[in-house]
Amino acid sequence: TAEMTMSIPKLEFPPFHLPDEAEALRGEVRAFLKGILPGLKTEDRFASWNTPSPEFSRALGAKGWLGITWPKKYGGGERTFLDRYVVTEELLGNSAPAGSHWVADRQSGPLLLKFGSEAQRQAILPRITRGECYFSIGMSEPDSGSDLASVRTRAEPVPGGFRVNGTKVWTSGAHRNHYCITLVRTSGQHGDRHKGLSQLLVDLKTPGVTIRPIINLAGRHDWNEVTFSDAFVPEDCLIGNEGDGWLQVTSELAFERSGPERFMQNVYVLRELIRVLGRQPAKRTSAIVGRLIARLWTLRQMSTAVAGMMQGGKSPAIEASLVKDLGTIYEQDLPEIARTLAESDATTEDDLADFLDIAQYATMMAPSYTIQGGTTQVLRGIVARGLGLR
Repeated sequence: TAEMTMSIPKLEFPPFHLPDEAEALRGEVRAFLKGILPGLKTEDRFASWNTPSPEFSRALGAKGWLGITWPKKYGGGERTFLDRYVVTEELLGNSAPAGSHWVADRQSGPLLLKFGSEAQRQAILPRITRGECYFSIGMSEPDSGSDLASVRTRAEPVPGGFRVNGTKVWTSGAHRNHYCITLVRTSGQHGDRHKGLSQLLVDLKTPGVTIRPIINLAGRHDWNEVTFSDAFVPEDCLIGNEGDGWLQVTSELAFERSGPERFMQNVYVLRELIRVLGRQPAKRTSAIVGRLIARLWTLRQMSTAVAGMMQGGKSPAIEASLVKDLGTIYEQDLPEIARTLAESDATTEDDLADFLDIAQYATMMAPSYTIQGGTTQVLRGIVARGLGLR
């Protein structure tokens, strides 16, 4: 009905163009990447923010492009969120091995900046901006699915700190990172849901912390199971106030959504597809590639619209969730469509063989896109609630 239509909030994706200053930065980043990437040795060519390279992270930090929006007193650049968007877009578009610093720069550093103590900020943030300090996220647990409020890992207050017991899973990079921001229950019971949750800044070399590998479908060791067995965490490692964990987590997850990593994670597949198809692909093939590029450009326009709103002080949670959901669909569609086109129209057999290896890797990684940054079902629930549909 007309009344119902008028009562439903509208989605906003106002046209937005990155300012000249941000585009000028793009040229600097491209020149830097052109100079450094050929000399880097990484475990694979394409995983980008899943591929660690401390050497690359330190070089990026030396350019002032880590913590680029943070205050200068913590080593930041005090530049705009839009400048950071450009850096992120160029790292992904050029398949740069950004995995070492990625979570610290995108998520953990901003969390400490917003909720951490001054001592935590002084100790950690300058090291992140130098590309020397790397973070994991300790949220998910066995048998919990995407229900973060069902956390069982418990931090019992003891003299001088907390005694932590429990298990976290899908903990990316824990075997090589320095810290893990860990969601724990400091009071109340399992059924209390959002009450009594807190976050701790955990040094991953703490006695009682055990890290076991989880090997993914592609045969890579990116994820881990992290077990806490009477691990002592000092009280000055509590982030913010006891019981503020749920507020912090929901804020932290907002850093994960709507950025270019949500639709550019496997952009190398599209880039390589265009290369193997040559300069004069068949008309039908050209049309399909055109649709793939149009979808990518549409997602990019939606994402920059969200970036513009965030730069203007708004909190477009519904729009950000929608970008992530549609980006996931695109990234999961792309490898199979690209493989079919390459098999029919690749210019040489050698090109085809190389490309199929690339497409196979992307296909094996695709299921993880549904989970990272919020599951598809959770994101659609956020959109539905925001629009008043549930």
